[in-house]
Amino acid sequence: MQEIPHISSVYDRDLESIQASIMKMGGLVEAAIMKAANSLERRDEALAEEVRQGDLAIDELEEQVNDEVARVIALRAPTAVDLRVVLSVMKIAANLERIGDLSKNMAKRTGVLIQMQTIPGAPAALRRMAREVELMLKDALDAYIQRDEQLARDVIARDADLDQMYNAIFREFLTFMMEDPRNITACMHLHFIAKNIERMGDHVTSVAEQVIFLVVGETPRERRPKADKTSYDPDLAPDAGEGGD
Repeated sequence: MQEIPHISSVYDRDLESIQASIMKMGGLVEAAIMKAANSLERRDEALAEEVRQGDLAIDELEEQVNDEVARVIALRAPTAVDLRVVLSVMKIAANLERIGDLSKNMAKRTGVLIQMQTIPGAPAALRRMAREVELMLKDALDAYIQRDEQLARDVIARDADLDQMYNAIFREFLTFMMEDPRNITACMHLHFIAKNIERMGDHVTSVAEQVIFLVVGETPRERRPKADKTSYDPDLAPDAGEGGD
């Protein structure tokens, strides 16, 4: 008589499969962030197109994760900690998919900006912002794999640094626009990209919060350390004070 595998063993294999899909998705998203930034800095439209096409694979992986989670819930009826795991996975996948969309939106601007005069220092500054988001995402995913609450909290704290970078580049764009109205269109496109990167950081923070939920059973109660002043300070000018709290 064939021995039936214990339910926990089957469940563990299901989770391993879902976790593998999440990590594959995370790897694609990390690559998309930097490819989008590099396409802008190098004025490489072919690389930008690669980002746009690659977003399809990210979307498909999110659907795959959701299907796998739905199957696990239906067949295994997880409770308590196990249910936290599968619910967290769905939310992490949704945040990764959104970061992929923002990377794609960023890449879409490359073709437009290639036709315009370069704003000195802007592509490199945006690449530095993108690199910071990529590192935050890498650490958030490592925290998920290792169930490392402290690393997840460190990622959340670093979102304020990203906001500071955004505030600084926002002020630079204002300066360029005031100095020469011919810079306005290019700076508006570049600001759109900077805002997308800042929003990527918010989604990475959400991933980190899900790690904390997974480990301790609740999301952080304290407010996120936000330092983006541009969304609620219309009078922010190039000579304004520090953007931090």
